[in-house]
Amino acid sequence: MASVETIDSDAPAVELIVCDASSSDSAANSVGSEEIEPLLAVSEKPKINIFSVSYSRRKPREQVTKSAEDASFTQFILWAWSGSRCSGLLCMALSSTIYCIMEALSDIFSAQSIPLFETAFTRCTVTLILSYFWLRRSGQPIFGPTHVRSLLVSRALMGYLSLLSFVYCIQRLPLSQAVVLSFTTPIMASIMARIILHEKLNIAEIGGLACSFIGVLFIFRPILAAQGGLPKAEEANNIYVGGSDHIYAVLVGLVSSISGGISYCLTRAGAKASDQPVITVFAFGMLGSPAAAICTFAFQDFVLPSFYSFFLMVILAVLAFFAEVFLARGLQLEKTSKATNIQYIEAALSQLWGLGSSKIAPSFGRLVGCFLIFASTCCTMYFGPDKEME
Repeated sequence: MASVETIDSDAPAVELIVCDASSSDSAANSVGSEEIEPLLAVSEKPKINIFSVSYSRRKPREQVTKSAEDASFTQFILWAWSGSRCSGLLCMALSSTIYCIMEALSDIFSAQSIPLFETAFTRCTVTLILSYFWLRRSGQPIFGPTHVRSLLVSRALMGYLSLLSFVYCIQRLPLSQAVVLSFTTPIMASIMARIILHEKLNIAEIGGLACSFIGVLFIFRPILAAQGGLPKAEEANNIYVGGSDHIYAVLVGLVSSISGGISYCLTRAGAKASDQPVITVFAFGMLGSPAAAICTFAFQDFVLPSFYSFFLMVILAVLAFFAEVFLARGLQLEKTSKATNIQYIEAALSQLWGLGSSKIAPSFGRLVGCFLIFASTCCTMYFGPDKEME
């Protein structure tokens, strides 16, 4: 309760007001709450104590290094794809490296024997699916522009003819001879590019291709000499009888190289005309998948793979898809003779992998062959980038 008391009548009147403690405290609290409430409404931060403080933890050095390496690798891939001066040759080098990784994985993780056409069917199917989603996500027409479809169909036909001929060749010839014949594809592609695409082929490019192919011959010379050595007298007649089949298989291998070279030229033309290299990969998958399925049941016995073998086949098929995409991108950006010369890196890297894993005995010929290939490809990459963006 408030009381009023007068001290003196003559002196100035002083009025003392005594307020109740409870009422004053409530008034003060109400005023203070009105002043503080807006501040709390703005921030609304919870109270912090020693149990609620979040201490910042530094990332381990290994994690920081790994994230930096991943970012650097991604930036390198994007730079190689972007269309810079060396992009075409780098894409071809990445494609050859992926093929070498596939070979290394096949050596490390051995699985059950799968027929070649069945393996081709798996790779073509995975290629078809991944390229379809790639094109849908990028907003590109699935079947390509109208004026490019004839090129895409021709590229698919030539590509599958090359695959079919190579499968026949690898079944009829020793593996080393079939591989050497397959490495004539860059030479055939350069010749066909001169005829079909009217690309100029100068002396330096011819010398680079010749140097790389001689390196391949040096690498496989011991095996070729062992397989093609002079026969004994009693074995001469049997070998002569089978000679016609051997020559026929070699001719089929050359057909595979020629059709592969034409396929490279059509891939370059289709990728440049459509401005999308993945369309050429999708076209090959559309034809190759059903054709390989027909050949699997027509010419070979179907083998049901185990889960481990099927998983390995899918992993290799995914890697093959990226190798084909980089191959198409490299042909789109770079001259055919220079781009295909980089493919010989695969042979040198395979030899280095075999030497490093002690699966191949070191020899002077193999080392000379690897040196010739690396010298030729390095000179091509250093002196010869010739990006064309017509």
